[in-house]
Amino acid sequence: MSAARSVSEEMGLTQEQKEEIRRKVIEALKEVYDPEIPVNVWDLGLIEEISVNDEGYVDIKMMLTAIGCPVSATIAYMAEATVWDKVKEAKGVNVEVVWDHPWSPDRVTPEGREQLKVIYGYDIVEDWKAAYQYQQGGGAGSAQSRARSKPISAA
Repeated sequence: MSAARSVSEEMGLTQEQKEEIRRKVIEALKEVYDPEIPVNVWDLGLIEEISVNDEGYVDIKMMLTAIGCPVSATIAYMAEATVWDKVKEAKGVNVEVVWDHPWSPDRVTPEGREQLKVIYGYDIVEDWKAAYQYQQGGGAGSAQSRARSKPISAA
Protein backbone atom coordinates (compact mmCIF):
# COMPACT_ATOMS: atom_id res chain seq x y z
CA MET A 1 0.00 0.00 0.00
CA SER A 2 1.29 3.46 -0.72
CA ALA A 3 0.15 6.97 -1.43
CA ALA A 4 2.15 9.89 -2.81
CA ARG A 5 1.83 13.67 -3.06
CA SER A 6 3.56 15.54 -5.83
CA VAL A 7 7.16 16.24 -4.94
CA SER A 8 7.82 19.91 -4.25
CA GLU A 9 10.81 21.84 -5.52
CA GLU A 10 12.40 21.57 -2.09
CA MET A 11 14.53 18.46 -1.84
CA GLY A 12 16.58 17.15 1.00
CA LEU A 13 14.96 17.47 4.40
CA THR A 14 17.12 18.21 7.40
CA GLN A 15 17.39 15.66 10.18
CA GLU A 16 15.27 17.95 12.36
CA GLN A 17 12.52 18.07 9.71
CA LYS A 18 12.57 14.27 9.37
CA GLU A 19 12.33 13.88 13.15
CA GLU A 20 9.35 16.26 13.22
CA ILE A 21 7.60 14.26 10.50
CA ARG A 22 8.34 11.05 12.43
CA ARG A 23 6.87 12.58 15.61
CA LYS A 24 3.71 13.53 13.69
CA VAL A 25 3.51 10.03 12.21
CA ILE A 26 3.59 8.56 15.72
CA GLU A 27 0.83 10.91 16.86
CA ALA A 28 -1.26 9.92 13.84
CA LEU A 29 -0.70 6.21 14.53
CA LYS A 30 -2.04 6.75 18.04
CA GLU A 31 -5.41 7.38 16.36
CA VAL A 32 -5.45 3.96 14.65
CA TYR A 33 -6.93 1.10 16.64
CA ASP A 34 -6.84 -2.64 16.22
CA PRO A 35 -10.57 -3.42 15.94
CA GLU A 36 -10.16 -6.47 18.18
CA ILE A 37 -8.09 -4.81 20.93
CA PRO A 38 -9.17 -1.34 22.07
CA VAL A 39 -5.62 0.08 22.17
CA ASN A 40 -3.97 2.06 19.38
CA VAL A 41 -1.39 0.42 17.10
CA TRP A 42 1.50 2.50 18.50
CA ASP A 43 0.81 1.67 22.15
CA LEU A 44 0.16 -1.99 21.31
CA GLY A 45 3.70 -2.10 19.95
CA LEU A 46 2.64 -3.02 16.43
CA ILE A 47 4.95 -0.49 14.77
CA GLU A 48 8.28 -2.09 14.00
CA GLU A 49 9.93 0.82 12.19
CA ILE A 50 9.22 4.31 10.86
CA SER A 51 11.61 5.83 8.37
CA VAL A 52 11.48 9.18 6.63
CA ASN A 53 13.77 9.69 3.65
CA ASP A 54 15.38 12.93 2.52
CA GLU A 55 12.46 13.74 0.21
CA GLY A 56 9.81 13.23 2.91
CA TYR A 57 8.52 9.79 1.98
CA VAL A 58 7.43 7.77 5.00
CA ASP A 59 7.84 4.00 5.22
CA ILE A 60 6.21 2.18 8.12
CA LYS A 61 6.78 -1.46 8.97
CA MET A 62 4.13 -2.85 11.23
CA MET A 63 3.42 -6.25 12.71
CA LEU A 64 0.18 -7.69 13.95
CA THR A 65 -0.65 -9.60 17.11
CA ALA A 66 -1.36 -12.81 15.18
CA ILE A 67 -0.30 -14.11 11.79
CA GLY A 68 -3.87 -15.12 10.94
CA CYS A 69 -5.31 -11.71 11.80
CA PRO A 70 -8.45 -11.36 9.65
CA VAL A 71 -8.20 -7.57 9.56
CA SER A 72 -4.50 -7.23 8.71
CA ALA A 73 -5.11 -5.39 5.42
CA THR A 74 -7.70 -3.16 7.08
CA ILE A 75 -5.38 -2.12 9.90
CA ALA A 76 -2.53 -1.40 7.45
CA TYR A 77 -4.88 0.65 5.26
CA MET A 78 -6.21 2.58 8.28
CA ALA A 79 -2.63 3.34 9.39
CA GLU A 80 -1.65 4.54 5.92
CA ALA A 81 -4.78 6.64 5.41
CA THR A 82 -4.54 8.25 8.85
CA VAL A 83 -0.85 9.16 8.46
CA TRP A 84 -1.53 10.48 4.96
CA ASP A 85 -4.41 12.61 6.26
CA LYS A 86 -2.69 13.92 9.41
CA VAL A 87 0.92 14.42 8.28
CA LYS A 88 0.73 16.97 5.48
CA GLU A 89 4.53 17.19 5.24
CA ALA A 90 4.73 13.58 4.08
CA LYS A 91 5.28 13.32 0.34
CA GLY A 92 4.17 9.70 0.39
CA VAL A 93 3.23 6.99 2.85
CA ASN A 94 3.80 3.26 2.57
CA VAL A 95 2.77 0.73 5.22
CA GLU A 96 4.15 -2.78 5.02
CA VAL A 97 2.97 -5.60 7.27
CA VAL A 98 6.02 -7.64 8.30
CA TRP A 99 6.27 -11.06 9.88
CA ASP A 100 10.01 -11.07 10.68
CA HIS A 101 9.35 -12.19 14.23
CA PRO A 102 6.24 -12.67 16.35
CA TRP A 103 4.66 -9.85 18.31
CA SER A 104 4.63 -10.24 22.07
CA PRO A 105 3.03 -8.27 24.90
CA ASP A 106 6.53 -7.07 25.85
CA ARG A 107 6.16 -4.57 22.97
CA VAL A 108 3.19 -2.78 24.59
CA THR A 109 4.15 0.74 25.74
CA PRO A 110 3.63 1.85 29.35
CA GLU A 111 0.66 3.93 28.12
CA GLY A 112 -0.79 0.87 26.39
CA ARG A 113 -0.37 -1.19 29.55
CA GLU A 114 -2.31 1.41 31.51
CA GLN A 115 -5.10 1.33 28.92
CA LEU A 116 -5.23 -2.46 29.13
CA LYS A 117 -5.31 -2.32 32.94
CA VAL A 118 -8.35 -0.03 32.78
CA ILE A 119 -10.09 -2.33 30.28
CA TYR A 120 -9.30 -5.68 31.90
CA GLY A 121 -8.81 -4.71 35.53
CA TYR A 122 -5.26 -6.05 35.85
CA ASP A 123 -1.89 -5.87 34.11
CA ILE A 124 -2.28 -8.49 31.39
CA VAL A 125 1.27 -7.88 30.17
CA GLU A 126 2.73 -8.77 33.56
CA ASP A 127 0.41 -11.76 33.72
CA TRP A 128 1.58 -12.89 30.27
CA LYS A 129 5.22 -12.56 31.33
CA ALA A 130 4.58 -14.65 34.44
CA ALA A 131 2.72 -17.31 32.45
CA TYR A 132 5.47 -17.38 29.82
CA GLN A 133 8.13 -17.73 32.52
CA TYR A 134 6.10 -20.55 34.07
CA GLN A 135 5.83 -22.34 30.71
CA GLN A 136 9.58 -22.04 30.28
CA GLY A 137 10.11 -23.68 33.67
CA GLY A 138 11.12 -20.50 35.42
CA GLY A 139 8.64 -20.22 38.24
CA ALA A 140 5.13 -20.45 39.48
CA GLY A 141 3.64 -17.60 37.44
CA SER A 142 1.41 -14.87 38.81
CA ALA A 143 -1.46 -15.46 41.18
CA GLN A 144 -3.90 -14.52 38.41
CA SER A 145 -2.42 -16.94 35.88
CA ARG A 146 -2.36 -19.70 38.50
CA ALA A 147 -5.96 -18.94 39.43
CA ARG A 148 -7.07 -19.11 35.79
CA SER A 149 -5.22 -22.38 35.27
CA LYS A 150 -7.00 -24.13 38.15
CA PRO A 151 -9.86 -26.37 37.07
CA ILE A 152 -13.30 -25.19 37.99
CA SER A 153 -14.79 -27.57 40.52
CA ALA A 154 -18.41 -28.58 40.28
CA ALA A 155 -19.82 -27.95 43.74
